[in-house]
Amino acid sequence: MRTISQLVDSIHQEAKRELFPIDMPIYEKAGKDPLQPILFAGSLTAPPCVFGRDLGKDEVAAGQPLIGAGGRLVRSGIYQARHGELPPKSDRNLESVLSDVLLTNTVPYKPPGNKAYTTSVKERFRPFIAELLGVHWQGNHVITLGNEAFQWFLPYKNPSAFEEFWSRDDRYEAEIECELTLAAKEGVIHKTLILLPLPHPSPLNARWYKRFPELLAQRLVRLARSPG
Repeated sequence: MRTISQLVDSIHQEAKRELFPIDMPIYEKAGKDPLQPILFAGSLTAPPCVFGRDLGKDEVAAGQPLIGAGGRLVRSGIYQARHGELPPKSDRNLESVLSDVLLTNTVPYKPPGNKAYTTSVKERFRPFIAELLGVHWQGNHVITLGNEAFQWFLPYKNPSAFEEFWSRDDRYEAEIECELTLAAKEGVIHKTLILLPLPHPSPLNARWYKRFPELLAQRLVRLARSPG
């Protein structure tokens, strides 16, 4: 199996193979190569992964997923879980938490505007994200942020069971297993993942935004008690 650096290079080559929508002005403003993937931040040995939709302008500028307003909420929650107190306001990036978590997205690029990538783009990059989660990352608990991130895992679970779970009122407190599968030279790789969905941490998500820190804290307490 290829190394993580080779995986990133392969994504870069795939992005160059055929054009797809990218927010070019944001990359140009940040002085970044728009085809260079921003695949993950954090530790490949951390037990939890936080899985978002895609990159924003702050993520492009920093070269890390989940570092904008929503990402700050996530990182702050992880900091509080470890230290038992709020992080200092002066430490905006909270990179100290990266040893405790893997941060990644459905697609390692920023779409134009604030619209999610189409299914075709997500499927194009799915094998690479699946390899990151299934081969290179050693954990198996995935905190998904919002509907788009959760639905990315639909192919790995019975669809009716998946949709039934999502319709539950307690979906942000419950969890569901899925079987990640990906093709490799060695054969088909299988890995059981436990999904712990949360709402998207955006002020536009009026129903859930104020509750997000509390819901994240509950998830992190659950993971701290987990044997695996």
